Amino acid sequence: MEKGKKPYFFVSVLLLFLTLLFFPGVSYPFLPEGVQRLQFGLEGKPTGERIAFWAERFMGTLYDKDPQGAYVTRAEIVADDEVDCMYLTFRAVELALSHSPEEAIEVALDKRFHTRGILKNGKVLNYEDRFQYGEDMIRSGKWGKDVTSRIGRIARIRGSRGNDFFEVLPPHEMGRKKERLQTGDILFFFKNPEKRILEEGVGHIGIVKVEEKDGEKKTFLIHASGTKSFGGVVKKVPLIDYLSAMPFVGVKVTRFE
Repeated sequence: MEKGKKPYFFVSVLLLFLTLLFFPGVSYPFLPEGVQRLQFGLEGKPTGERIAFWAERFMGTLYDKDPQGAYVTRAEIVADDEVDCMYLTFRAVELALSHSPEEAIEVALDKRFHTRGILKNGKVLNYEDRFQYGEDMIRSGKWGKDVTSRIGRIARIRGSRGNDFFEVLPPHEMGRKKERLQTGDILFFFKNPEKRILEEGVGHIGIVKVEEKDGEKKTFLIHASGTKSFGGVVKKVPLIDYLSAMPFVGVKVTRFE
């Protein structure tokens, strides 16, 4: 190595190490070989644990400000550099349900679409068939079983797009019964009907992580925190804190069993 290039080289290595340490979601784990090794290490773990594991790998990843999602604009299955709440959920589940990066793509072609995705030369040809509404993801059954009524007492809010109503857990009920949630549960947060823009029921999606320390359980939400206008990052926050400050009026819960 040339003498003048040594400092630059070592600084580059140090920056790479720090990136891997503090921002795992945008670095080595999402190279194909990194994904493969992590998937191998997760074999035998419950599905929910695998889902939460992959969601955590995205912590620190920037929020995707593309209005329709960068993965849609670029017609790609894998676009891990920036994520919104739906893409984060997509990828965490797809990686959890597969044993290789290639199989994760096959899972994506099934789960992201009302029918099935079509991939040609690495590009998706029919993203117009994708799930664009969280409530459609729930109804499809592809994103886990709806276990909302198992968690607590449900309430009804006005529906949309052919649904007379949505049955949800009010925020206070979700907070009271949070101990019934399991790691890997998917939470769909429903908007106030008066604040809907495109008849959407669901306004946000996140993934549950339950941690136990010294006999005490704490429930966290892993989610892409941000907006299309201002951006943000993927965070893990105490669920009770999120519920107390969120603008949403109810929650539905799905679970892979």
